[in-house]
Amino acid sequence: MSVDPKQAQDVWKDVGEHVQFTVLTLKREDQAHEREVIQEFADRYQAILRSLRIRDADPKTGVSSLKASFGFSSSAFEYLFPDAPKPHELEEFTGLKGPKYSMPATPGDLFFHLRANNEAVVYEAQAQFRRFLADITDVQDETKGFRYFEGRAIIGFVDGTEAPQVEDAADYALIGAEDENYINGSYAFAQKWRHNMDFWDKLKTEQQEKAVGREKFTDLELEDEDKMPNAHNVSSKIEIDGEEQKIVRMNVPYSDPASGNTGTYFIGYARHWEVTKQMCQQMVDTSDFLLTFSDLLSGQLFFIPSRPTLDQIAEGEL
Repeated sequence: MSVDPKQAQDVWKDVGEHVQFTVLTLKREDQAHEREVIQEFADRYQAILRSLRIRDADPKTGVSSLKASFGFSSSAFEYLFPDAPKPHELEEFTGLKGPKYSMPATPGDLFFHLRANNEAVVYEAQAQFRRFLADITDVQDETKGFRYFEGRAIIGFVDGTEAPQVEDAADYALIGAEDENYINGSYAFAQKWRHNMDFWDKLKTEQQEKAVGREKFTDLELEDEDKMPNAHNVSSKIEIDGEEQKIVRMNVPYSDPASGNTGTYFIGYARHWEVTKQMCQQMVDTSDFLLTFSDLLSGQLFFIPSRPTLDQIAEGEL
């Protein structure tokens, strides 16, 4: 069986105008009942999306902007599907440490990533999901994001230049024949950053460019000698056997500007969790400059099942 993007959930780089990330924890009060609810929801989830895509369809093109991904952490997978084989690289993220900075791990069982051009569509999707899940879950985190000018990150630089092009994304985002039980699934790493924007905005543009490793306006990469040693595009770049590794990544801005609560919600979809994990480890090992003015608020790994695997869950076959 080969990889088929049509069988995958929406694990592609398409930030959308309005974005919502939701992390839920299971109450773990009645395992059999919670499993039954999740089985029903796996079916309802896809039906809700189909309905909303009809309601959201552009009158001219007939296409909806709604994109969605839904997945499970390692502990949730073990709790809900104790008899099923786990995806090969699915593990509980326990945090990463470097000489100066660290990346924390936070609780999370169920993960949702919704985006659309109409905020009402995002709202309606999550509101309908809640009808089925509210009784068995608690909210760990709910973050609303948005598309910044020109699709830039909140720090003003073009986002995702190093992410693979859409035509090539499947090879980097989707599990392949190495794990045939879960082909067309994906590993999603979700991480919430809060930035000290007062600090960042006081830096001169030239300093910001050296810290990121790119020109701010043109997005052209700087020469190596013009970058800081811990520039972001240096710290987050890894090679295995001499070949640069890529993931599908999005840095989604969020903000309550009056209170100064502004940051980035990072989501990385990958065929191999180990690639994302090595990127993050290298960022803390090298003290990536972005860490100098940021607090990391959350971090957890989730498995995003393919649509056929969601069908298996709905039918009680997993």
